[in-house]
Amino acid sequence: MTKDFIEGLFSYELEAQFEKMPDFEVITFDNGEFADEAVTYADLYLKGCKLARTLTNADIGKGDRFSLVMRNHPEFLYAMVAASLTGAIIVSIDPRSKGGKLSYQIRDSGSKGIFLTNEFTPDVEAVLKETPDVKVLGISYKDGFEEPINDRYPNLNEIIDGPPSPPPDNRNRDANSPFQIIYTSGTTGDPKGVVIKSHRMPMFKLLAQLIWQYTENDKLYTGLSLTHGNAQAVTVVPSLMLGIPSVISRKFTKSRIWDICRKHGATSFSLLGGMMMGIYSEPARGNDGDNPVRLVLSAGTPAPIWNDFERRFNVKIHEWYGAIEGGFAHNPPGTGPIGSFGKPIEGIMEMQVVRDDDSECEPGETGELISRTIGAKEEVLYHGKKGASEEKTRGGWLRTGDMCHRDEEGWLYFDFRKGGGLRRQGDFIQPETIEKVLAELPEVSDVCAYGIPAESGAPGESDIVAAIVPVAGMTIVPETIFEALSSGLDNNSVPSYLQVVDEIPKTASEKNLDRILRDDFAKEAPNIHALSDYRHQA
Repeated sequence: MTKDFIEGLFSYELEAQFEKMPDFEVITFDNGEFADEAVTYADLYLKGCKLARTLTNADIGKGDRFSLVMRNHPEFLYAMVAASLTGAIIVSIDPRSKGGKLSYQIRDSGSKGIFLTNEFTPDVEAVLKETPDVKVLGISYKDGFEEPINDRYPNLNEIIDGPPSPPPDNRNRDANSPFQIIYTSGTTGDPKGVVIKSHRMPMFKLLAQLIWQYTENDKLYTGLSLTHGNAQAVTVVPSLMLGIPSVISRKFTKSRIWDICRKHGATSFSLLGGMMMGIYSEPARGNDGDNPVRLVLSAGTPAPIWNDFERRFNVKIHEWYGAIEGGFAHNPPGTGPIGSFGKPIEGIMEMQVVRDDDSECEPGETGELISRTIGAKEEVLYHGKKGASEEKTRGGWLRTGDMCHRDEEGWLYFDFRKGGGLRRQGDFIQPETIEKVLAELPEVSDVCAYGIPAESGAPGESDIVAAIVPVAGMTIVPETIFEALSSGLDNNSVPSYLQVVDEIPKTASEKNLDRILRDDFAKEAPNIHALSDYRHQA
């Protein structure tokens, strides 16, 4: 082990693994129809050193920011190593960001350079016209995209396959240094860049050992974007730091997820609620329960499908709650009630559900969830937003913005995002209840239920829209859909409108971006079908 080893610092952890087992294939990138890419510790450390040299040559050093615009590829991990080596800050941008959203994150973060894959060359070049001082540090050319090699920019493939490079002379040794900026989903507006410090990485290793209880016999899987904290916290960092092999898909695929797990022998994977409903909506297959997965780590399992999901796919769900800013609770299999995301870790984390005046809510009463780590100061740093950072931890508590309730035994339940929620004729409607009915229909591939301002004009009331994606080759018959909804739901929960779309827009965390669907909604549009037109209105 290197003599000046600094425990927990990402580059030192990877270097130690490189010295111990350089040829161990720790992560495999599943590229679908294209060849898989297996990555060893030697690849990670040595190629990370090469990218560190690239950063140094571009005058990007400690505290400077650089962006990544790519899906899940090995180069993402090499860039993480390079950032840790140099002390530069990696800005992980959801690769689906385009136009103003992409430009905003590059400008807001103050990035001095960009690594990208050829898939996103047109999007990045459009942004460079507005940000001429930002350098393209390298383009990696990937199978499946015919974008020609651009001689104006460095070729990232040639850089990582080029001559070796030692770690920087002024290597970063500060475990308290900023390591990443990960942007929030931006479901209600411009995303905020959360600054993640280097010392956060070992916490993910401890979670894996103490909470997820991974063993050396496990093989982890994720299809979540590496630009999202979940993929790093639950899969990538535990895999790399503990030497547990893992598999990462280029992007999430609900139709192939079980085939991928069978192919690679994955024993555990991570999901978010929207992903789970998408998987559940896939047509049932005879071998659904024949898979090697023992444990699904889920954040946001829709309660209506919880038991059915476990039975159909022969898995156990370990439900949990967390955010990139902080806070943690969990509900291990067979421990707490269905629908609860759990309790905080006793003696480490404290959570309360409070009213607007910070008084604690009674059991069953909905309020904002707040949390704090016992014996530590709550700190959230939004890049360039001091006021928002201070407000997020006002009074020494992390203000989650999630509206929740607890039961008599202290189990916590998510209700809706603050400022959100669907209320109709005085009742709160749970979107996942509507989505379950639609997901079980053979002609529906994906679904998102959301609200628009009620035509009645009642303050805070919503008319409900169900956006649905047809299964390829099948036709949506609105009358049949409304009949199924009327049969499976109470009258007040039946959507007023169906919106037939080609896809449900998603965030990097696979959350439904209902605001985009809402912006596209127009009552007279040909893809909109009103319940009243089919005479099934209650």
